[in-house]
Amino acid sequence: MTVLELKNIHKSFGDTKALKGVSFEIPAGSIFGILGPNGSGKTTLLGIMLDVLKADSGSFTWFDEPEGENPRKRIGTLLETPNFYHYLSATSNLEITRRISKRGAREDVEHVLRKVQLYERRKSRFSSYSLGMKQRLAIGAALLGTPSVLVLDEPTNGLDPEGIAEVRELIADLNEQGHTIIIASHLLDEVEKVCTHVAILKNGDLLSCGSVKEILADEDWIELSAKNLPALNAAMSQYPGLLHHRIEQTLVLAAFAKDAVDLEAVNEFCYRQGVKLTHMLLRKQRLEARFFELIQK
Repeated sequence: MTVLELKNIHKSFGDTKALKGVSFEIPAGSIFGILGPNGSGKTTLLGIMLDVLKADSGSFTWFDEPEGENPRKRIGTLLETPNFYHYLSATSNLEITRRISKRGAREDVEHVLRKVQLYERRKSRFSSYSLGMKQRLAIGAALLGTPSVLVLDEPTNGLDPEGIAEVRELIADLNEQGHTIIIASHLLDEVEKVCTHVAILKNGDLLSCGSVKEILADEDWIELSAKNLPALNAAMSQYPGLLHHRIEQTLVLAAFAKDAVDLEAVNEFCYRQGVKLTHMLLRKQRLEARFFELIQK
């Protein structure tokens, strides 16, 4: 099942083209990352998806809903940190949020607090919470009304490492409980660690979209080192089937098509070129490398 389908979304602000024909689908049950540097169009796209902004052209469909249905009841959002009362407890803050938003019943507050693992601290003042706990309560507010989809804009932004780990674990837990989660982020490491699918944006263009495994599956890399690094780099530039290579500190990084690397053949080739390797390691490409490769094209 497809949770959301976007078709050829365009949006401009004056002469600035924020989105240029963006199309992709978000599968149910996924943790879908919308990734891109600042100014790439992530927040604009979220605004259009949630009817906060209107696209200039294009269309989108939630849940393949029939005419007259309101899919927004099935979507929880966290676009900015809610204004909780610092002197009130988690229970009181969520009850106020529930009444204002008209999402969920009274018993939902207790259920949500258990989901975000704050039930034991439900009576504590918000001001006594750590950064990670505050963000978990904010995600809890988005869970009121039992939405099947959560849309989170930069959910770990501004958190310390402990808070980031807390929110990452919570997102994984919520996904296992059946929630589809859509995350907009510029943090490559967090997207790679938590997301199952990703769409990469740059200046309003969609550069790549698919499962994280598929996007990382284009190439394999090997790390090489030798006493004479320039000679190693020059030798590898002549290697058959090499896609591209670069020097990174004390290593030469060489990229090959997926599953096309023969380490023994590389070692023999370098030896014939008069270069004795002191280090060789096959490594899978990380999202960071793939991301920068895409945005630099």
